[in-house]
Amino acid sequence: MSDLPRKAVVRTAKLAALPLGFAGRTALGLGKRIGGRPAEMIATELQQRTAEQLFATLGQLKGGAMKFGQALSVFESALPEEIAGPYRAALTKLQEAAPPLPSTTVHTVLAQRLGEDWRELFAQFDDKPSAAASIGQVHRAVWHDGREVAVKVQYPGAGEALLSDLAQLGRFARLLGPLVPGMDVKPLITELRDRVSEELDYALEAAAQRTYAEEFAGDPDVVVPAVVHQGDEVLVTEWMEGIPLSEVISHGTPEQRNRAGQLLARFLFAGTARTGLLHADPHPGNFRLLTGDAPDGPPEEWRLGVLDFGTVDRLPDGLPPTIGTSLRMTLDDRADDVYELLCEEGFVKDSIELEPDAVLNYLLPIIEPAQAEEFTFTRGWMRNQAARIADPRSPAHQLGKQLNLPPSYLLIHRVTLSTIGVLCQLGATVRLRDELITWLPGFVHPAPVPVPDPEYAPLPAQTTRDTSLEATKEEEEEEDTAEESSA
Repeated sequence: MSDLPRKAVVRTAKLAALPLGFAGRTALGLGKRIGGRPAEMIATELQQRTAEQLFATLGQLKGGAMKFGQALSVFESALPEEIAGPYRAALTKLQEAAPPLPSTTVHTVLAQRLGEDWRELFAQFDDKPSAAASIGQVHRAVWHDGREVAVKVQYPGAGEALLSDLAQLGRFARLLGPLVPGMDVKPLITELRDRVSEELDYALEAAAQRTYAEEFAGDPDVVVPAVVHQGDEVLVTEWMEGIPLSEVISHGTPEQRNRAGQLLARFLFAGTARTGLLHADPHPGNFRLLTGDAPDGPPEEWRLGVLDFGTVDRLPDGLPPTIGTSLRMTLDDRADDVYELLCEEGFVKDSIELEPDAVLNYLLPIIEPAQAEEFTFTRGWMRNQAARIADPRSPAHQLGKQLNLPPSYLLIHRVTLSTIGVLCQLGATVRLRDELITWLPGFVHPAPVPVPDPEYAPLPAQTTRDTSLEATKEEEEEEDTAEESSA
C-alpha cells in the first residue's frame, strides 16, 4: 500500500463489499448445514471470517472506517460469549496497530509541514511507526534538545477519507447493528462524523492536551505527556513508556486489572471536573500503565498514562449536575423526582408520558455499580444489560425506545458506555461510588425538590462512605415499627 486510499470510489467499493460478504457467508453456511455439518461449528467459522474481513478492511482504510472499528471495539463486552470469542482477537488488533504508511509518504508530510530541514529538529527519528490510529500514525524520535518524543503524523487526505467512510458506513449501519446487541449503530456513526473537523485540527488537540498536562502535572494517579511542538498535520509530544492497557486486559493479574480499572474510572470523572474537558476517545489503545522505576512494582503504585486528545467535549462547568442528581435520587428510590428531572432535561419528550416507577426500574440495573462500595465489572454483567435492553419482548426495550437522549448528552453517554465496556473487558473490581462522591456534581447534594422528603438525607460533603445505601428494606421496616411503638 503506497498511500492512504483516498478516492471515494475505491473506499466506497471496499466498504460496500462488507455487507455483500456477510450475506454471501450466510448463504454458504446454510448450504453447509443442509450438507450435514454441525450448526455451531458453521456459526463459529462464519463469525471468524466475518470478523477477519470487517476489521481487516477497516484497518487498511484507516480514516472513518478504522475510527468506527475502534469505537465498536470497546463494546465487545456486550456480545454473547459464543459470538465474542471469534471477534475478540480481531477487535483488539485495532486498539494498538494498523497497516502503516510507507516512510516516503511520512517524510513528504514532514517536509511539507515542518520544512525541508525537518530532520534538524530531531536528533533521531524512527521511520517505523510505533502505533497507527484512525487519522494518523506515531513515530518515536529524539527531539533536538534530547527529549524522547512521539511524532504524530496525519495521513494525507484523512479528512476526505473520514467523511467518505462514515457516510458509507451510515448507509448500511442496520446490517452492522447485530454486532453490538442493544446499541443503535447509526447515531454512533453520526456522532463520529460531527467530531471530524475537531479531530483533524491538531491545534485544538494540542490545546486540549496542554490543559490536561498542566492540570495533572505531578499527579500521583494520572500522567499526560507535555506538548513539545505543534504544526499543521504534525504534533510532537513527550514520549511516554508504559504497559498498553490492552495487555492488561489480555494478561493482567487481578490486582493489575483492579488498579487499571480504578484509575480509568477516576480519570473519567476527575479529568472533566479538573479541566472542563471530557476526553472522548476511551478505547484501550489510548491508555498506558506506568510502573515507575520498578517494572515489577506493586500495582497500587501504577499510574495511568493518557494519550490522544483529538476528540474532547468542552464542559467548562464539568459534567452536568443533572447526571449526578438523577443518579443520586434513583439510588434513593425517588421515582417521581427522577422522572420530573428527566422530563425537564428533555430525556422524556413532552409528547410522551411514562410511569415513574417503570423508569426507575429501567435505570436501576444500569446504575448497579454505583450502589455498592465496590463493584466487579464483568462481560457477563454487560451482556445481561445489553440483552435486557435489546430484547423486543422486554419492558426495558419498550421503555428505552420512548426515552430521548438530548444532543448535549450524546458524547457524554458514549464515553461513559465506552469506559464501562473497557472496565468489563478488564473484569476490574472498582470503588466507583468513591469517584462519584468525589468528582460528580450533584451526586452528593442533589438539587432541592418541590416537596421535601423526610426520609431523604443528603450525604455530607466530605463523606466517603454512603451508609444510607447499605440499609436493607427489612431494617427500614424494623425502624419504622420501632418508632410507631414508641409513639
